Amino acid sequence: MTAHRPEGWPAVIPRVVTDDVSGVVEFVKSVFGARGDLCTGRPTELWLDGSLVMVSDGGGVRQALPTFLYVYVPDVEAVVARAAAQGATVVEPPTDLPYGDRRATLRDRWDNTWQVATRLPA
Repeated sequence: MTAHRPEGWPAVIPRVVTDDVSGVVEFVKSVFGARGDLCTGRPTELWLDGSLVMVSDGGGVRQALPTFLYVYVPDVEAVVARAAAQGATVVEPPTDLPYGDRRATLRDRWDNTWQVATRLPA
């Protein structure tokens, strides 16, 4: 453990606050291949390719609110297909962008927005 955070944890950790923790956790695991177990009484920790996202119900202190996350993935089309199969809406289909990413935008059924991208070969 470092002096100010757990060993191996990033300094910035996105947190999704939702009224349906188990639903969001299942979505993130099935769409992105995240690792982690559903927890009660504390935030669920989901690891995605070296990044950490916490999912919780806010513990009665914080209200659920939509989140907007940019996630790099190995295959944008595959992620879009898995997300759509889980009920997500494709807001923007996969498109090559001038800054070098192939990106799509999704909205899950909890109103979270996910921009998923793969870096294009140089």
